[in-house]
Amino acid sequence: MKPLSCIIVDDEPLAVKLLESYVAKTPGLTQLASFTDSINALNAVREQKPDLLFLDIQMPNMDGMELAHSLPEETRVIFTTAFKEYAFESYEVNALDFLLKPIRYNKFLAAVEKARKLQMPQPDSTQPSTPNTVFIRVDSEWRNIDINSIVYVSGMKDYAMFYLEGEHKPLITHLTMKAIESMLPASRFLRIHRSYIIAVDKIKKVDRNDCVYIGNEIIHVPEGYQDTFRYFIEGRSF
Repeated sequence: MKPLSCIIVDDEPLAVKLLESYVAKTPGLTQLASFTDSINALNAVREQKPDLLFLDIQMPNMDGMELAHSLPEETRVIFTTAFKEYAFESYEVNALDFLLKPIRYNKFLAAVEKARKLQMPQPDSTQPSTPNTVFIRVDSEWRNIDINSIVYVSGMKDYAMFYLEGEHKPLITHLTMKAIESMLPASRFLRIHRSYIIAVDKIKKVDRNDCVYIGNEIIHVPEGYQDTFRYFIEGRSF
């Protein structure tokens, strides 16, 4: 797979240097240029057509939203800003991701991985679709679980508890949360805590303290997961 190319645009030189350092240590990501001026950046993007544009929003002359509306179709935008109120507006330009400053490397890397997945060849539509069930080992037998029945999964060390609709007790299996996260479809399940993966369509409500009400559980979303969770909520809000 060919490396992803990128351009960085931010009117703060320190922010540019941070992103440049992140690009430099990320395998498969190549920096074409960086700019502190949006007008010059737009000309370069149109000429070089990078795969990714790391783009600040509040800038002089032309702000990031205006620039994003003028990009070549093949360039995907990852917004980098200190203002979370722009998250919903970023959907209007089909932004790939929205990173809040100060940007941590793990968040940066996750955004790049999204772009990498888009670069991968799409599966043949004539092939069988993803199964709607998964097998998990419970005690000495294998249980075939309907994915649609999963409300949430909680983990403790190397064990996980599957809470299902219509089941009074969870199914306990020897699996890590990382393995379960890779097993469940990302479009329907979201990890909101080190120890919790939830079915997003089963959320009852989210209160102002970032507590998720789901099933019979109230789960507080910790700081490390709040940006991703709020971005998801705002993207599905009226």
